[in-house]
Amino acid sequence: MIANVLVMIQKRSRTVIGAALLGCSFMTPQAALAADCPGNPNALGTSRTIVVDPKEHPRIGTMQYPETLPLADHEVVLTFDDGPLPKYSNQVLAILASQCVKATFFTIGSQARFNPEGVRKLIAAGHTVGTHSQNHPLTMNKMPLERVKQEVDDGIASTLAALNGDKSKLAPFFRIPGLMRAEIPEAYLASQGIQVWSADFPADDWRHISPQRVYDLAIQRIEAKHKGILLLHDIQPRTVAALPRILNTLKERGYRIVHVVPAKPDRPATPTEPQQWFMHPPTETVATTRWPRIPNFVFTATRMLPAPVFADLDWRDADILDHAQRARIGVPVRTAWPQPQVAQLAPVSTLPIPAADVFRVPEALDLTLLAARSATNRRLAQRAAAPAAGTPRAQAISARQARHPKQAAHQIPAAAHGKGRGGPMHVAPPAASNASIHVAKRTPRAEASAAGKRVQD
Repeated sequence: MIANVLVMIQKRSRTVIGAALLGCSFMTPQAALAADCPGNPNALGTSRTIVVDPKEHPRIGTMQYPETLPLADHEVVLTFDDGPLPKYSNQVLAILASQCVKATFFTIGSQARFNPEGVRKLIAAGHTVGTHSQNHPLTMNKMPLERVKQEVDDGIASTLAALNGDKSKLAPFFRIPGLMRAEIPEAYLASQGIQVWSADFPADDWRHISPQRVYDLAIQRIEAKHKGILLLHDIQPRTVAALPRILNTLKERGYRIVHVVPAKPDRPATPTEPQQWFMHPPTETVATTRWPRIPNFVFTATRMLPAPVFADLDWRDADILDHAQRARIGVPVRTAWPQPQVAQLAPVSTLPIPAADVFRVPEALDLTLLAARSATNRRLAQRAAAPAAGTPRAQAISARQARHPKQAAHQIPAAAHGKGRGGPMHVAPPAASNASIHVAKRTPRAEASAAGKRVQD
């Protein structure tokens, strides 16, 4: 009897334990963590923690890089820059603690040096601490390598000094100030095994905008991508005012907070697939991602097609033929289109060449000159016409005209022949003289006088 009772108790205990385990298996991590959040059973909480290896994925954040953190849909990672600043950083820590949310902080070395207690508070609250340079320069994309090393190394040294030199508490995460990325700082950080963090969406809380605007931008950009890294600043009063509403809205819309920590020898990286590191990984519906690979076919027959015969090609194009012979490829054969025939033109009859004497001006051609009708000119004309052309007097007059060409142009030529007073006088041009011959123009008055004299004659 007692044995039967003990068996029944064991069966009932097993049933109760199995039901409890089954209920735990269906309980979401967020609900479990929210229940563990003291003072706030409806807290947002931290859904899970992922471990990343900076060497495997040296740059993350789709604002500047192809990859981001391997997050599922409706998962968000909170990050804060530029702290610690006690006035506002402590308020941010209190808000996160009220919702049991873990975040990643990128501290500035100079801030850590002046507020080492603020860095230690971040570690004590369970947050991840990275670095954000020593002096927050906005020209890191233009700095030489030595300046980049100084900013990175000094920022790490100042933060480690606040943590009493404990390197295990500092994550090898770095965010370039102002997201001013460049090849030199990225290459140096990768050589040091430090992961460069960008972001997937900012809230623009570093601008002079209202807390309402910070809240609107954060929620709108998260809803646009449904997952990713949110960039905030724990030194801004507008961030402190907007953060509680952001966390409450994320919980209302079904978002979950993910905490990120670096891999260590005793803490391996979370197993992931390569496509998980993309904001929009390829799915089964994308044909190219699941396209079967081309197998290595084994051909049973190796018969080849005959090579083209070069005799069938156009041998006139030597360049193409030479290229084809070297490359052992076929050359397209030109189509034998009929070539246009040049029409035969009929012989054109040519005109005879004109004789040379057609264009010759006879030297004996007389020039008609209009002489003056004064008595003195008539007497000179009579004297010039009296002797023959070859007499010594005519030769003397021609020589005098050659010596004085201007005066001779206004005199009556020596070879003039006249009949009567009113008849025209014809003079042959001088043969050996370059003097210009001026023909007197007859004015209307002279025309009338000449006409009157001709009538009288």
